[in-house]
Amino acid sequence: MIFILAYFIIELLASIKFGITIGFGWSAVWVLITSILGAFLLRASPYAIMASINTIGLKKFNMKSAQNAAISYILGAIFLIIPGIFSDFLGVGLLLYTIYLRLFAKIPTTQKYDKKGDDNVIDVEIIDTSINSDNSIKR
Repeated sequence: MIFILAYFIIELLASIKFGITIGFGWSAVWVLITSILGAFLLRASPYAIMASINTIGLKKFNMKSAQNAAISYILGAIFLIIPGIFSDFLGVGLLLYTIYLRLFAKIPTTQKYDKKGDDNVIDVEIIDTSINSDNSIKR
């Protein structure tokens, strides 16, 4: 509850300061443009999520990075839709984080096992268990 109240106070103060600096008309244009941009990005979010899933298949992302990219993309678009200057900066920050994950993040290289031998060989042991005529198992 305290975080929501602090957010609204910061949003109000930032919007007033921004409106005084560039004028009411331009700040209204700013809010309108960022809301349209956020709605467009939110509408394109299924494609962004599918791109994140495809990067998992290409071994570029792990599941956590893909999840972070998808969540930050959607939250960034939602913050752009919310009218206000502070929410716009939060939205742009989240979208920049998504771009960072897409361009610069790598899968951590941790190898859990040692590869020995040929990759095309499967080692299998077959145990023949058949039942004799006297109902005892023969090995």
